Amino acid sequence: MRYLEDVRENEHVLGHYLCRQKQSLKTRGGKTYYSLRLSDKTGQMDAKVWELNNDIQAFEEGDMIKIDAQVVTFQNELQLKVIKLRKSLEGEYIPLNYVPCTEKDIDALYGEVLAYIKSVEHPKLRALLEGILVKNEDRAQAFKSHSAAKQMHHSYMGGLLEHTLNVVQICDFMSSRYKHLNRDLIITSALLHDIGKIYELSPMPMNDYTDDGQMLGHITIGVEMVTEEAGKIPDFPHELASLLKHSLLAHHGELEFGSPKLPATIEAFLLHCADNMDAKLKSFEEILDKDSTAGPWTGYQKVFNRYIRRSDFS
Repeated sequence: MRYLEDVRENEHVLGHYLCRQKQSLKTRGGKTYYSLRLSDKTGQMDAKVWELNNDIQAFEEGDMIKIDAQVVTFQNELQLKVIKLRKSLEGEYIPLNYVPCTEKDIDALYGEVLAYIKSVEHPKLRALLEGILVKNEDRAQAFKSHSAAKQMHHSYMGGLLEHTLNVVQICDFMSSRYKHLNRDLIITSALLHDIGKIYELSPMPMNDYTDDGQMLGHITIGVEMVTEEAGKIPDFPHELASLLKHSLLAHHGELEFGSPKLPATIEAFLLHCADNMDAKLKSFEEILDKDSTAGPWTGYQKVFNRYIRRSDFS
């Protein structure tokens, strides 16, 4: 198995990869070619099929394909020039090689989530959490296996669970350090803030936006889930439901970042800060893990609009 993160310019690549995207395009001269986006568990890479001949067999977006290709550079990015291509056969590849996964123990992470649910003292909030995250087995499995994002951070199997628990731990740490913070409300908000992503994104390895993801987004989906589950709990306080849903609606912090509302409660503001902190720190971590630039400085990072320095010193 030749992982995409290991390929270098001018190398020959013969292997199996997931076709995440397939476009049929035309050159300026009117010649049809395929533009592909291929992936394995280490990353993604663009590929081009310039010659559509008998060596290029039928395949579709979402298929596993075997390619014979040359690694070239285009606009300072590595790209695969595909010479031969066919659909992969069952048994020719190991599925886990194409699904990036958290390095942490998923069952252990979920066990910590269950402990946090049990620590919530308000019976209505605890019942709500159990209804959404525990009792529905399919939803619980999706929560454990989904990514937290398509690309930005925690974009791997178990990423949603890992990110959620990190946010909960930050909120729990801060909850005893400031007056007016209600621990039950902030823990519940943190556990549910990204739950809509199990329907916003398709399962791994595709990890792409669903129709509901494109049209509604995870914030709206999550609020709908809370509304539905709260409606099943007798006498669930309307005011409490509104406070909880406000935290979900405001957790992106700013209108331009996709929040329908600005944080208006101390819990909503803490949730925004914790969510933003974990997402940004994880992005830093992933950049530093993957960057191979010589010296302490990484290449220019578009996501942060800056160069990043490793904290190396002697």
